[in-house]
Amino acid sequence: MFALNFNDILALRVMYEKTSEKRGDVSFSGAFADDDTLTLRVRVPRALCADNVSLKLYRDDDMSVKMLPAHLLEFAEAHDVYAVTLKLSEICLSDDGGLFYYTFVLSTPLCEVYADRSGALSADGSSVSAEQLTVYNASLRVPKKFRGGMMYQIFVDRFFDGGRPVAPTVGKIRNGDWENGIPMYAETPGDALANNEFFGGNLWGVADKLDYIASLGVDTLYLCPIFESASNHKYDTGDYMKVDSMFGGEEAFDHLVHECKARGMRLILDGVFNHTGADSKYFNKFDSYDSVGAYNSEDSRYYGWYSFENYPDEYNCWWGIKILPAVKSTEPSYREFICGENGVIRHWLRRGIDGWRLDVADELSDVFLDELKAAAREENPESIVLGEVWEDASNKMAYDKRRRYFRGKQLDSVMNYPLKEAVIDFILRGDSTRLRQTASELWAHYPEAVSHALMNFLGTHDTERILTVLAGAGTKEMTNRELAGFRLDAKQRRIAKKRLKLAWTLLCAFPGIPCVYYGDEAGMEGGRDPFNRMPYVWGREDSELVSFYRKIGSIRKSEPLFANGDLRIIDTGDPAQFMLCREYMGRRLFAAVNMSEKPWEIEFESAPRRLIRKGTAPCSVILASQTAEYFVL
Repeated sequence: MFALNFNDILALRVMYEKTSEKRGDVSFSGAFADDDTLTLRVRVPRALCADNVSLKLYRDDDMSVKMLPAHLLEFAEAHDVYAVTLKLSEICLSDDGGLFYYTFVLSTPLCEVYADRSGALSADGSSVSAEQLTVYNASLRVPKKFRGGMMYQIFVDRFFDGGRPVAPTVGKIRNGDWENGIPMYAETPGDALANNEFFGGNLWGVADKLDYIASLGVDTLYLCPIFESASNHKYDTGDYMKVDSMFGGEEAFDHLVHECKARGMRLILDGVFNHTGADSKYFNKFDSYDSVGAYNSEDSRYYGWYSFENYPDEYNCWWGIKILPAVKSTEPSYREFICGENGVIRHWLRRGIDGWRLDVADELSDVFLDELKAAAREENPESIVLGEVWEDASNKMAYDKRRRYFRGKQLDSVMNYPLKEAVIDFILRGDSTRLRQTASELWAHYPEAVSHALMNFLGTHDTERILTVLAGAGTKEMTNRELAGFRLDAKQRRIAKKRLKLAWTLLCAFPGIPCVYYGDEAGMEGGRDPFNRMPYVWGREDSELVSFYRKIGSIRKSEPLFANGDLRIIDTGDPAQFMLCREYMGRRLFAAVNMSEKPWEIEFESAPRRLIRKGTAPCSVILASQTAEYFVL
C-alpha cells in the first residue's frame, strides 16, 4: 500500500533547500530573478565530522569557479545545517542574468567530500552531479492569460475548406479526394519533393470549425504557416506580408480573426524567419515575383540577407535544402524588415494575432530574438513568443554557443519536446524513471512563469501521429510506400486508444498549455511526414476519443490548480506508477497513473474528490491497472 500524506511531499525536498527572499519560502524551482537574494542550505550528517563547508559555484558565462564559504546555521539531532546567501545581481556578469552550476564541498578528517542534489557523496568532484541555477532578468513577464488554457495546432491545407474551395494557382495541383487521398510523398525520406499538391483546406474552414475546437476546451489556435509560398506546408515563405490565396487570402484571415475574438479565442502564427523560399520575392530564383531578388542581382536590396559561396547558384540553405535559402538574422536590414516599426511582427499583431511560434529558434541569432521579443511586447504587451526548441532550453547549446532564451529578453516559453518523449516512454515501457527525471529537471531549470506557458504536446506536424506511436507498430522502419497504405488493425488501435487516454490525462496535469495536433482527438493515424498530415476525418471521427478529449478539456477549465499549481513529483516506490502534485493556495491536485499490472492502493490524509470518475472517494483509493485519475484535496 502507498500511503500519501502531505508531510511526505515535504520530505521529498532535495538536499539543497533554496530559500528566496523575494518568494519568502523554500523553492522547489532552481530559477530566480536577478533582483532576488537566495539562501542555499545543506543538511550535513554529523557522522561525517565536517568542520568546514563551502559552495563551489561555476559561472557558465565566463567559465569561472568560485569557492564561497558556508556558515553554520543551526544544529539538529543528527545533522548540522550550513547556508550560503547569494545576492544574485552580484554574481551575474550582466543584466541578462546567468547560468550557474554548484555543489557543496565538505572538509572531513579523511578528505574533501562533494555532495550532489540527491545527497550522494563522493571524494571525486567530477563524479557528482552539479545543481543548475538559472538567473533571469527581473523584467521577465509571461502573459498570464494563456495559463490554464489549451491550444490546437492546425495544418491548414488538411483541416477544412469551409465549403469555399479555392482554385489552384499556377504550379499548384489539387487533390480532390479528401476522404481517401494520399499526400504526395518521396520514394525515400529526405528526397526532393515539390510539395505543390493541395487538398483545399483554408482559413474559411478553420473559422467554420471554431465552435468544435472550443468544445475541446481550447482557447488558443496555433496555425502552421499561412503566408504566401509555393508549397502546401508553407515553411518556404514567398511573401511575409501576404496570406496565401490558397488559404483564402486577406479576407479569410480577417474573418478568422473576427470569429476568434467573438469567442474569446487567441490566435498564434508560425514565424519562419531562419530561411525563406527560393521562390520568394526576396530570393526570386524562379522569377515568379516582379522584384529583384538576391538570386537575380548582387545589387538587390535583399542580397545582404543571404550568404553566397559562388554566386548565384551556391548559397547557404537550411539543412542543405536548395529551396530554403538561409537568412542571416544578424543582418540589420533583415532585422528591420522583421522587427522594425513597420515590420512583419508588428504588422500581424496589428491585424489581430496574439503571438508567434518561432520555427527553428536555435538558428536565430541572439540580437534578432532580442529585437523580435521587444517588438512584440511594444506592439502588444499581452502577446506571447514561443520557440521551437527540442531540448532543455535553459541550458541549450546551439552551434557551440550557449543560448539565453529565458534570461528575460527573448522567449516567453518553448515547445516541450523533452516532456513529450518522457510521457510516451512511460506509457509504452511502464517505467517512470525518465519521466520523473525530465519533469523534475525542467521545473527546476525553467523560470516558473516559463513553465506555466510551456507548449505541451504529444504530436505535431513534425512527428508521427501519436496514436500510431502508441500502437508500437514499427512504422519508423517502414518505407514511404509501405506507410502510404498502412493502417492499424483492430487490436493495435484498441491498445493505442487506451494508451492515448492515459498519456493525454497525464500530459494535461503538468504546468503549461496542452496542445492538440489537429485530428489526434479524432483518432487519426499516420507515420512520418507527410502521412501525419492527412486530411481531417470529418464525419468519421472516433467519437469515443473526441468525448474523452472534451472531458479532460472541461476538467481543466473548471479547476484553477491546472493553471497555477506548483509542481511536485511524488516518489511512489514503484517505477510503474507515477504521481504528481499541483499545489496552490493550500489546495492540492494529484494526478496518478498506474501502468503496473496490479491495482495501486493510495491512502490520502482525507477523502479526495475525483475529477475524471466524478465524486468523493474514500481516504484509501484503489487505482486499477492501466488507469489514471485526478484527485483534489
